[in-house]
Amino acid sequence: MTTTPQNTQLTTPKSDDGNLAGQPVGYWTYAAHKAVITHIRAALATQDVTQPQWWVLNRTDLVEGGLTRQELRVALTVNLDHRPEEIDQALYALVARGWMTEGTDDRYVLTDAGREAKERIFEVVRRVRAEIHAGITDEEYVAALTVLRRMISNVGADELLSPDRWLPKR
Repeated sequence: MTTTPQNTQLTTPKSDDGNLAGQPVGYWTYAAHKAVITHIRAALATQDVTQPQWWVLNRTDLVEGGLTRQELRVALTVNLDHRPEEIDQALYALVARGWMTEGTDDRYVLTDAGREAKERIFEVVRRVRAEIHAGITDEEYVAALTVLRRMISNVGADELLSPDRWLPKR
């Protein structure tokens, strides 16, 4: 079997697939991030909720007994490039809506209305995930993430790969 050598000389991003191997990953990961986040946030806005509010609802519901404001701050700012004050604003907006309340030991928990809202919003999140993944097999998705994870490791940012950064702590 013979293969044609690819031109992997660094080039600027183009709209065609020519010389993809030479195009900058920084541009394409930025473009993907911007497009995906914009799409997700627009879908969440149809439910009158922001992405940080969704994170707070979802993360809090994962931990029995809820989370403190500080635990939410730590869990959501480490990975999501948001300031702690933004997480506070999301939390307080959810409390004001009656979707969350402060329970025992300064732990915030979802109210019945909050659980209902979370389930409704989760349906939107599922739909958006399906839209983003349309035409992409599980194998292609795994391959893409495997490559991105390798690149993260290659630049010495292995701490970003730790499951501890994504799993609820308690």
